[in-house]
Amino acid sequence: MSVRLFQGIVYQMREVIDRTIGVVDESLNVIACSDLGRIGQPAEGLAMDAFTQTDSFEAEGLTYRPFGAEPHKNYLLFVEGTDDEASRYAALLAISLTNIKQYYDEKYDRGNFVKNILLDNILPGDIYLKAHELRFNSEAARVVMLIRVQSHSDVSTYDVIRNLFPDSTKDFVISINETDIVLVKEVRPETEGKDLEKLARSIVDTLGSEFYTHANIGIGMMVESIKDLARSFKEAQVALEVGKVFDTEKTIVSYDNLGIARLIYQLPTTLCEMFLREVFKRGSIESLDQETLFTIQRFFENNLNVSETSRKLFVHRNTLVYRLEKIKRLTGLDLREFDDAIVFKVALMVQKYLKANPVKY
Repeated sequence: MSVRLFQGIVYQMREVIDRTIGVVDESLNVIACSDLGRIGQPAEGLAMDAFTQTDSFEAEGLTYRPFGAEPHKNYLLFVEGTDDEASRYAALLAISLTNIKQYYDEKYDRGNFVKNILLDNILPGDIYLKAHELRFNSEAARVVMLIRVQSHSDVSTYDVIRNLFPDSTKDFVISINETDIVLVKEVRPETEGKDLEKLARSIVDTLGSEFYTHANIGIGMMVESIKDLARSFKEAQVALEVGKVFDTEKTIVSYDNLGIARLIYQLPTTLCEMFLREVFKRGSIESLDQETLFTIQRFFENNLNVSETSRKLFVHRNTLVYRLEKIKRLTGLDLREFDDAIVFKVALMVQKYLKANPVKY
């Protein structure tokens, strides 16, 4: 579509500028020109470093000027001649084409449309009108995955993911910032959570094994209406933040598997602090040493089973019972009682949440 846009403008300009003008793409071929016979021909005397130029330059009797979206300029404008007038024409036309291309992309590009939905940059009432204008399937089942890069390599993570999902009519890969990339994936309505986690795992493994890039992925809930994509995006953000607090070893976190951690994340810190004071009336949770906390963790992992926990800890059963009695004396909670165990488990998560102080969305 950019080719038709450029050709239309260049063709109109030939009536105003009595010189040959045209546009060259990254393959160094002429894609638009006032001289129709040059379209599709290679641009002579150019190399790939031409796109890194910051000003006009001359080659083979033409004045060239790079233009396009910052920071990667991916087009060259040329004007016949190497005089000062040709340089001025090139500068003015490059600015004009850059602005026109940006306006066109914002108005008609589906990727920008999806990005505006994710970031709440479009009014809800305009979403369906815009979708109809772009012939965008607004009722397909989709899911949002937020890929957060933890360690970089020389390879562009955005390009890697875009190559993994080349169908730009159904899947959208959007760069949010230096570390966050969003994949909006169209899926079948019957797709299950385990299928989405399997897909996310393949992305993480590909980035790690082939490109030495470590990344975490948050998965939002599947939605069946385009207006709900922003909600799925926020859920993916929450999944990553909650996972960073409560499941630090996980690289893939699904919003629908957060459980009670999701509730704790949504609580005000003042309420959390009040809860800890009420639970630990006898003594603060900080009074428990690391060995005791490790014992508690293993006790929970073994479903409050004293015999199984003592076996896993390689301690005598009576030793474990003594430790549990000690915890009861310090906190007033008997972890062998189901209700007390639940309260203590939640309290540990609340304390972890307060220490992490995660970003909220």
